[in-house]
Amino acid sequence: MNAFTRKNIVKAGLGVVASGALVFSLAACSMDDAGSSSSSSSSSSASSEPSAAATPLASLPDLSKGVDTEVTVDGSFVDALTSLGLTPGVVGSATFDSATGTFAFPITGGNVDYYDPASDVRPYVQGEIDHDGSGLSLTGGGKVVELSDFRIDPGASKLYGTVTVDGTVAAEDAYLFNLWGGSLKPLQTDGDNAILEGTTVHISPDAASLLNTTFGTTAVQDELLVGVAKITVATK
Repeated sequence: MNAFTRKNIVKAGLGVVASGALVFSLAACSMDDAGSSSSSSSSSSASSEPSAAATPLASLPDLSKGVDTEVTVDGSFVDALTSLGLTPGVVGSATFDSATGTFAFPITGGNVDYYDPASDVRPYVQGEIDHDGSGLSLTGGGKVVELSDFRIDPGASKLYGTVTVDGTVAAEDAYLFNLWGGSLKPLQTDGDNAILEGTTVHISPDAASLLNTTFGTTAVQDELLVGVAKITVATK
């Protein structure tokens, strides 16, 4: 755990990958306002739906081509886990690189549409990025908590998932993390992949409460920084 370090940014590609990369870049830019993230509805599907006449300016209709969302863990999160005696692990197809302190969760599906911000469509970034069959586990005090099947809602700047405690599902589509885009780096491309790096991942109030209750502590703080995300999406 003490070997966790930030992962170096991958090299920039050779240009923007048409509308797919463009919409993904714009989707991530909607994550800039932490305040609006906290007050958003639980899902963009609960927000205003686009009118029949509304047409997205750009769209990624199928994200099932991959590739993954990586999170390089922050030292403060490592310290928090250590103080609680918790050991992190991976679930399903997730991987962990101990040399860089990076978790990777394969993207399995989803879609993103970007509407004109000047229109009446809200949120103007809609859709989801799915990570079925992978996740993160926390083990300690004789208990195992698994957070899995992540779903990123770019319109609400939130991440949802399934919570399992000792093998029993405790919550489905639970609000787990906030995503803040204030430190987002410019879009990069690598072949047909669009790469976005710099969004920070924070523990949600719901997840903080659940973890504190499960492990009998008050040490898990709302908005605790987990790490920095890099999302790589295959656009073709």
